[in-house]
Amino acid sequence: MHPAPSVIVFTTLSGLGFGLLAWLGIGMPVVTGWSAFAFFAVAYLLAVGGLISSTFHLGHPERALKAFTQWRSSWLSREAWAAVLALVVMGLYGAGLVFFGQRWSALGWIGAALSLGTVYTTSMIYGQMKTVPRWKTPLTSALYLTLSLAGGALLAGQVSFALILLPVAAVVQVLWWKRGDTALEQSGSTLASATGLARDGAVVRAFEPPHTGTNYLLREFVHVIGRKHARKLRLIALGLGFVLPVVLLLLPFSHVFGLVAVLSHVIGIAASRWLFFAEAEHVVGIYYGKRAA
Repeated sequence: MHPAPSVIVFTTLSGLGFGLLAWLGIGMPVVTGWSAFAFFAVAYLLAVGGLISSTFHLGHPERALKAFTQWRSSWLSREAWAAVLALVVMGLYGAGLVFFGQRWSALGWIGAALSLGTVYTTSMIYGQMKTVPRWKTPLTSALYLTLSLAGGALLAGQVSFALILLPVAAVVQVLWWKRGDTALEQSGSTLASATGLARDGAVVRAFEPPHTGTNYLLREFVHVIGRKHARKLRLIALGLGFVLPVVLLLLPFSHVFGLVAVLSHVIGIAASRWLFFAEAEHVVGIYYGKRAA
């Protein structure tokens, strides 16, 4: 699929922001006053900034509020509600820490659950799409959640947890790639199955392209990336997103190393997110001769 910059920014930053909010909600780190304000400011800038960036990919951004009306059937609508609830609850919890020096634990745990719930609903926007076999797996939600928790631990300064969660997230990422590379083939979607013409073992081929020009489907749902290019980006994503941060965390503590670890992780996850969309084979590509399954 077309890797739109706004969606890459959204999935990268919001995952980190809500991950940090989840850690703050359970009291890691224990902060009050201006320290708490700084942590919550970073978390809200990432979470809200990511959510705002997602609206730029909408055909009519001014209609974004209508997403709240379809919560019974739409994961996008559920994401909107979960995000608002998480931000409101964590805002109240943060106010207690910043202005009153009070940690309302129950509110924090609810906010943490809602924050991770928001990440889950985001993952399900993609994970429930049968038309993109690479995404249609529980590993998609596992990937989003582990990345959010790992990135959040890194931002929250929870080194011990980050050293565990970063490798776990890296393993989930590799498994997601490995499974995804054969997902389209194993889905059974072919030109023959779509047309219903596969009888008596006949081979079905397109006589000619549907049309000579481009269209919305080709622009949004068909993006072909070379295997060599994909391998290089995967190595960059693994190296910067997971390996380098772990190495830096294992060194004697330094604010400089910590900052570099966070920046490296963000860049690596952005590369991973670009691949998440660029490598996603929408089945419509088969019918335009852009995919082979």
